Amino acid sequence: MSGRPVEVALGYVDEPDGSVLIAAGSPDAAWARNLDADPRCRVAVGEETWPDAIAEPVAGAESQRAVRELILKYGTPAERLGRGPVYRLRRTGAAD
Repeated sequence: MSGRPVEVALGYVDEPDGSVLIAAGSPDAAWARNLDADPRCRVAVGEETWPDAIAEPVAGAESQRAVRELILKYGTPAERLGRGPVYRLRRTGAAD
């Protein structure tokens, strides 16, 4: 982890509680390893920005559900999902 901010475009699934689910297609995805090292992140979805967010690892049935929903939302390019970690991104501060 370099400590430098990095922008990554990812597919996501909106959750009823306002969080979003994301998943890596590989266990070696650099952005996922960075979230494991430091779960604090900034999230931009459309016009909305969460300057203070946290990435929480998701496992088990919830992880499987997230991968299934991402594949259904984005189609075949997302089929590599499930090989890497899954995270729930939650807002921890005020929106911009």
